[in-house]
Amino acid sequence: MPVHQAAQSGFTKASDTYVAGRPGYPAQIDGWLKDTLVISAGMQVVDLGAGTGKFTKHLIGSGAHVIAVEPVEAMLDQLRQSHPAVRAVEGAATSIPLESASVDAVFCAQSFHWFASMEAVEEIRRVLKPGGIMALVWNVRDETCDWVAELSRIMAPYEEGTPRFHHGHWRSVFPADGFAPLQEMTFEHNHRGEFQSVVLDRILSVSFIAALPQSERDTVECQIRDLVNLFSGLGDESDVSFPYQTFVTWTIKI
Repeated sequence: MPVHQAAQSGFTKASDTYVAGRPGYPAQIDGWLKDTLVISAGMQVVDLGAGTGKFTKHLIGSGAHVIAVEPVEAMLDQLRQSHPAVRAVEGAATSIPLESASVDAVFCAQSFHWFASMEAVEEIRRVLKPGGIMALVWNVRDETCDWVAELSRIMAPYEEGTPRFHHGHWRSVFPADGFAPLQEMTFEHNHRGEFQSVVLDRILSVSFIAALPQSERDTVECQIRDLVNLFSGLGDESDVSFPYQTFVTWTIKI
């Protein structure tokens, strides 16, 4: 399966803003890894579609041996710089460069919607050991916040069929042969910092926004900057709190 054009183009252009603008993950993620999924030292785990390594550091913290797999070279370069000790390899969800039944868990953080297909699920099942875990993770913008909803409205005209978590199409591959039913949890999360990083860089790192011609990208940037004057929650540009829901779902190979 080729890499989606919006992902290939957008993430190649925006790997720097992705690092600056994308949120990390809430502290509860570490407890979920340790206590719910029982990820521990000595296990072999894959970060599939690892991007720049935002989630990778949580897997490292579990003590497991981490293999990061990413198809976009610019993102992989960023990951290697931030996590030089991690084995980072080029690969895609339908061609994971690992042996069959060789890993204990495969994590897809902010990535599964890009490659949600039976082919990808079958490839994940191939590399998992019996009883192995497939886990999907997303930071989802909390649109109950007025200015976050407005950000979504600004972006919507440019989606043009780009795979997104909120479309829900990723769910169509479940239930999946050879896997138990999905389990789900949600955690509250906030990304706090300067407007430039947590809002502007966040939106400019969205694949289909980053892939736009510069003139259209500039238009989007101007609309985002204008929000500062429209919403009280953005009044202090030096300290903005961007609300998210971190959604996790997982299943076991049977």
